[in-house]
Order: sequence, then C-alpha cells, then structure tokens
Amino acid sequence: MAESIAFRPTSDVCDDHNDAQIVTERFVSLGGVPHAAGPASTVKAHEDNSKVKEAVAELGEGRVLVVDGGGSMRRSMVGGNVAAEAAANGWAAIIVYGAVRDTVELRDTAIAVFALGTVPQKTEKLGEGRRDVAVTFGGTTIAPGDTVYADPDGVVVLTR
Repeated sequence: MAESIAFRPTSDVCDDHNDAQIVTERFVSLGGVPHAAGPASTVKAHEDNSKVKEAVAELGEGRVLVVDGGGSMRRSMVGGNVAAEAAANGWAAIIVYGAVRDTVELRDTAIAVFALGTVPQKTEKLGEGRRDVAVTFGGTTIAPGDTVYADPDGVVVLTR
C-alpha cells in the first residue's frame, strides 16, 4: 500500500527543501483537479499507451503516474477513458511528458492531469514500454517511490 502524501504547493516544497528537483519542462494542467502529490509510479513508452492502461487498471492508492512519452506530440498517451479509470482506481495524478487528448472529458474527471499539450491522435497498442523504471526529462530523474508534487506552477520531486 502506498504512503498517503498531503498536497503542498510546489513553491512551498521548494522553499522547505533545498534538495527539491524541479522539472524544467512546462506542463499544462488539464484535469478536473488542479494539483496533486503522491509517490511516483512510472511508465516509459513512446507513442504506445499499453503500459499506461495496464498501470491505471491497478489500485493507485494515491500514487502519481509519471509517463515518459519521450516528449512526443504526435500521439496521445492519455485520454478521457484512461483518466476516468485512473480516478476510479484511486490515482492522485497523471503527469505526461508528451501529449494527451479528450480535454473536455479530462476537465470533468476527478484527477489531476498534467501534460506538455494535446493532440487528438490515439496511440498504437503494441504492448511496448516499461513500468516502474527511472525516467528522466526536464533535467530531472524520477524513480518509483519518489514524492511528486504538481500544480499549475510546475512539477517538483523529492527523492526517496
């Protein structure tokens, strides 16, 4: 069972932790919840969201799913159905280093969703990618179990 993490604004986390890692990519808040915090679970996959769908089908227990989609804006790694399943299964947030779609549905879903932007094209379903591995983007490495804070100001990581 994942440890419950109370949300704190990312600016406060940075003020209180000199060792906080700041993800330098600019993410857009697209979910129905504007902020979140929790232990990281990760997926690394390029233009294939099979492992994302596998992850959100499990109990999230307040975790933040960090998806390294390689920054691709060609195909969406998360859409309305995936976000709805994640919310129903207790995930706190999904952060996508890449694109998402179904923004109207995302705004109506009780989960925080952050992404680089949107694209209407869905991914291939090839079963490719890896779960719960360290991912690196925006000058930051995020490992499973690291604490992730996300709000409209940015994404901040405290390593385990």
